[in-house]
Amino acid sequence: MPYDPYKALYLHIPFCVRRCGYCDFATAATERDSPAIDEYVESLVLQLRRASKEGELGQIETVYIGGGTPSHIGMGRLSMLLYALSTAMHLTPEVECTMEANPESLTEAMVRDIWALGVNRLSIGVQSFDDEVLRILGRAHDAEAARAAVRAAQTRFHNVSVDLMGGIPGQSLASFEASVREAVALGVTHVSVYPLTIEPHTPFDRAVMCGEMAEPDDDVEAACMEAAARILGEAGFIRYEVASYARPGLASRHNTAYWTGVPYLGMGRSAVTMTQNAERRIRVQDGRVVDDLDARQMAAEDLMLGMRRAVGVPLSQVAPAAAVIDGADAGAPGVADGATAAGSVAAAFAELEVLGLAEHRGGRIRPTERGWLCGNELYGRLLDLAP
Repeated sequence: MPYDPYKALYLHIPFCVRRCGYCDFATAATERDSPAIDEYVESLVLQLRRASKEGELGQIETVYIGGGTPSHIGMGRLSMLLYALSTAMHLTPEVECTMEANPESLTEAMVRDIWALGVNRLSIGVQSFDDEVLRILGRAHDAEAARAAVRAAQTRFHNVSVDLMGGIPGQSLASFEASVREAVALGVTHVSVYPLTIEPHTPFDRAVMCGEMAEPDDDVEAACMEAAARILGEAGFIRYEVASYARPGLASRHNTAYWTGVPYLGMGRSAVTMTQNAERRIRVQDGRVVDDLDARQMAAEDLMLGMRRAVGVPLSQVAPAAAVIDGADAGAPGVADGATAAGSVAAAFAELEVLGLAEHRGGRIRPTERGWLCGNELYGRLLDLAP
């Protein structure tokens, strides 16, 4: 059975001016004039040409250039990469093309040039507008540089996103709330909010183990997430995914592709490619298969991914999922008719409702606020349907 066409493309740029203490991404602090960056970008260009020749880019609808810090590599290399991208596929204005940037390396000149070369959405790694919090995180910019980067981006881009982080040891709830309000005041159109996670083998992990840093407090992180939902909601932002808020009509199409089971192609170090058809879903990273799901596991994963989104899972999806996971008769009366699907799928959703993690509303099963705050429990219960 042929595989479905790729609809999303991710290009990974694994270089930064410095590594932050919490970061476990596949990145390295690299001097801007390093030949290693030139070699890497040339390799990406060759991969784009090869993928184009093999017909893999013909139906791409979203592109995401992430990192690392793409803006760190400079305009010369970005021009080479974006020109190769535009010749490898139809990079029309209808294609959402996002580039990540950090404040210390984003300039007005770069903004003008990447906009002219087809980028139409910018995502800026701000994390906080509090200088002390930025110092704790080990960021290479200060709050004023973050403000300047947003203003520079807005000279060409209507769709500007910022990342903010909460639950950082040494960060007060008031500080976090002030950063969220400042993002709104600056006029950004999208905000992604993340609680700090202590990842193994990072400097923050070692600091926690040595008692030099307090572990993030779950209650404080929950309070930050609730504050973000309140402030952004009052400002007219729509929460469309567990960590993402957007002005109406400006939700990230690339992010949404990940949560809706759209096949995506990843290029670059540690980038993941997801290939699928009706029978299998395969994820490959650095030439190694990291996930190989059968139809039952795909159905369970789709239910889990749906519950990451504010719209949740339509009842019309639950009965077919139950048919695959539980072996039920797909044509029998079930959740699609407003009744109850048989087997473990129905039991799982019933349990999630009893726990206050999910609710029936508007012909869909949706995550509650508590469900998002207790995501491990919510998502784990659904993935356990087909381990």
